Amino acid sequence: MKLNRINIFKLRNIAIAGAFLFVTTSCLNDLDVKVDDDELFTSEQFYANPASYKQFLAKIYAGLAVTGQKSANGDSDLGAEEDGGPNEGFSQYLRGYWQLQELTTDEAIIAWGESDNPTIKDLNFNTWNADNVFNEAFFARVFFQVGLVNEYLRETTEDKLSSRGVSESLKAEIKTFRAEARFLRALSYYHAIDIYGKMPFATEDQEIGSGVKPIMQSRDFMFNYVINELNAIEGDLPAPRMNEYGRVDKAAVWMLRAKLYLNARVYTGADKSTEALAEVEKVIGSSYKIAQIPYANLFKADNQMNGAQEEIIFPIAFDGIKTRTYGGTTYLVHASCTNEVGLTLGIDFGWQGYRIRQEFMQSVGNTDPRVMKVPGNSDPASISDYMKFDQGRKLIKFSNKTSSGNSGSDANFVDADFPLFRMGDAYLMYAELAVVNGKGSVATALTYVNALRTRAGSPTVLQSALTADFILNERARELYWEGYRRQDLIRFGKYLSGYTWQWKGGSMNGSDLASFKLLFPIPNKYLNLNSNLSQNPGY
Repeated sequence: MKLNRINIFKLRNIAIAGAFLFVTTSCLNDLDVKVDDDELFTSEQFYANPASYKQFLAKIYAGLAVTGQKSANGDSDLGAEEDGGPNEGFSQYLRGYWQLQELTTDEAIIAWGESDNPTIKDLNFNTWNADNVFNEAFFARVFFQVGLVNEYLRETTEDKLSSRGVSESLKAEIKTFRAEARFLRALSYYHAIDIYGKMPFATEDQEIGSGVKPIMQSRDFMFNYVINELNAIEGDLPAPRMNEYGRVDKAAVWMLRAKLYLNARVYTGADKSTEALAEVEKVIGSSYKIAQIPYANLFKADNQMNGAQEEIIFPIAFDGIKTRTYGGTTYLVHASCTNEVGLTLGIDFGWQGYRIRQEFMQSVGNTDPRVMKVPGNSDPASISDYMKFDQGRKLIKFSNKTSSGNSGSDANFVDADFPLFRMGDAYLMYAELAVVNGKGSVATALTYVNALRTRAGSPTVLQSALTADFILNERARELYWEGYRRQDLIRFGKYLSGYTWQWKGGSMNGSDLASFKLLFPIPNKYLNLNSNLSQNPGY
C-alpha cells in the first residue's frame, strides 16, 4: 500500500528503541499520541477512534520506509542527533540493511568520505568495529520496529478491545492486523538473525516501564522463535494477492520461512533444505508469477501498477510525496549516479556514491541485459581510490521514471517500491535447492532459470550449465543491489575466502576475512546501556 503520511499518527516521546534495548524509566508508561500541534491525546483517547488500529499498523509498515514524523528529515523516531540519536538519513531501515548487505561485498563500493559519513569506509573495507555508526543506526532501527509491534500487540488484546467496546466486525479485522504486525516483527528479527546472530529479545509480554531489561538470546533460539511465529500467524493472513498491495499475505510468510530454512545451515548448523523446498514450492504455486514485462520495469516508479505487482510478493512501499526519505529507493537512485545520469532516471541530481567492483562484472559477464550499464560508460573497472566516483563500473537498477517514460511524482524523492521478496528470487531459490542441495528437480530448476533469462532477453542455457557457481552468479545477475549479496556469499562459502574482490579486507588487491566477520558486532552504545547484552566474538 502506498502509505499516506497524513493519516499516520504521530507518536510523541516514544523512544521505543531505547525502551526496548535497555528499559529506561517509563517515558512510555502511557503512549501519548500527537494528533495536531495543539492537542495531546492519551492512548485510550486515541483508540476511541476505530480507524486508529489500522493507523498504528500503517505506522509499523511505514517504519520500513520513513525515519520520523516530518517530511524527509525532522522529528526522528530514534531521537534527535543532538540528543544522542543517529543521523536520521543514515538510520532509514532499508538504507541501513542495504549498506550492510551490499557495501561489504563485490556488488557495491561507495565513494563518500569520513567527514560527512563517518565510518562508511569501514563497510567498504570490511574493517568495521562495534562503534560503526551505520551498524549502530540499523541495530536501533530494527529494535524500534520490534518495539512498535510489541506495543501494538499489547494494545490489541481481547481484553483491551472488549473494554473499549470494539465491535465484532472490527475485532475480526484486528485479528488480521495483529498477524501482519507479528509478521513485521518476525521480519526484523530475521534481519537481526542474519546480521547479528544473537540479539536482545522481548515480546509484548514484557511490559514497558517494568524495569526488566531484555536479555540476549542465541541465534538458535531466535531462529526457532521466528519459525514458530510464522507458523502461528499463517492462518490469520489473507491468501496470496488477497490483501492490499504492500501488505502481508500468506505468500510472504512462505517466502520468509523459505529464507530462514535456506540459510539454516549458516544460522543453526542444521540442514533445512527439505523444509525450504516445501515453502518455495508453495510460493511458486501461488497466484504470484514472473511478470511478463521488461526486466527494468520491475524497479521503476510505477512498479506498484505496471505489472511488476504480479511478481512482488512483499515490497517496501515508497512515494515521492507521501513517504519522503533520504533512504530507501531515493538513496538507491541518487547515490548510484552523476547529475547527468540522474536526469535520465527522473531525479534532479546524483550523489555520486556507490558502484560495483570489477570482480562482480567478471562474475556475471558483460553481456547479460539484466546488468544494466550506464550508456556510454567507459570508466575503468579497477578502483585504486575508492573516493573517486569516476573509477569503477556504473550500473542502473532503480529508477524514478515510469514504464512509459514519465518522471515520478517528485524530482528529489523516488516513487519506486523496493521488492523485498519477489517471485524471481523464489525461482532461483528452487534452482539452488535442486542444484546445490539435491532437493527438487534439476530439470524443473532449468525451466525456472531459463524463464528468467528469457524474460530478460538473455540466452537460455543447457542443464549441464547448472553448477553451484552458475547459480551464485545467476542470483547476482537477477538480484544485484536487492540486498542479498552478503547473505548469498556466506551461504555459498565464498565470503571469508575462496573469492576475493578489490578492497576486501582493506587492501586494494583484496584479502581473506577473519571468521568473526560473518556477523556484525552488537554496538558498544547498547552494550553499555544493558548489562544483559554480550558481544559477538572477535569484537
